Amino acid sequence: MHIEVKNVFLEFRTDSGVVPVLRNLSFSVLKGSFVAVVGPSGCGKSTVTKLISGLIQPDKGEIFISNEKIISPKPTIGMAFQNPVLLEWRNILQNTTLPLEIVSKRTPEVKKKKRARELLHLVGLSEFETNRPSELSGGMKQRVSLCRALVHKPELLILDEPFGALDAFTKEDLWITMRTLKKEENFTCILITHDLREALFLADEVLVLSGRPAQLQYKLQVNLGKDRSINDLYSAETTNSLAILRKEIEFAQKKT
Repeated sequence: MHIEVKNVFLEFRTDSGVVPVLRNLSFSVLKGSFVAVVGPSGCGKSTVTKLISGLIQPDKGEIFISNEKIISPKPTIGMAFQNPVLLEWRNILQNTTLPLEIVSKRTPEVKKKKRARELLHLVGLSEFETNRPSELSGGMKQRVSLCRALVHKPELLILDEPFGALDAFTKEDLWITMRTLKKEENFTCILITHDLREALFLADEVLVLSGRPAQLQYKLQVNLGKDRSINDLYSAETTNSLAILRKEIEFAQKKT
């Protein structure tokens, strides 16, 4: 197993009292796989990514990546969020190389730029490397964000609703881009999303979390194959999978 979440408990302590967030949450992720995590709004999906990335620690339980217990943030993890958070005073190439400037300080500048350009080429942004973020569309900015998250060749990529603010057609275009990146870079990926179609198109496995305090409620294997297309989202098998996931989330909402 690449990632193991073992019997994790977490509570948030607020001015109004203790809020149980996770209760005995356990799951594993195989090396090189793509796992999507879905569940009711507010059930703790994003909190799970913070735990796996080492940004926060569980009250009980353990999390391992490649058999190493996570007790602090690791440089071998890349992250992308709904807001690309690009730096306006840096051009697109400079935004993409930023992680290398932090975790690979001794890497020659020419190698940093070469790596960034390889990724920008993969997502169709080669001709925009000298542009500023304000000169790009929302979808293009998110492509840059993905490149930046992968530029240092992380062993794990965490995506926290990176396509949530985009229109339907731009989303689908970026899903295809994400599949291309996954094929070329071969990283392990965990995706947090509210979009069940997105989960099925991108993931090998979908985990459904229960209502808060969350635990693993259901696990669905996705059998669309490696060379899937958007048309596969309209197949009978996908329609059935969507119905199953919706039913599971409706059940989780009633338990919240």
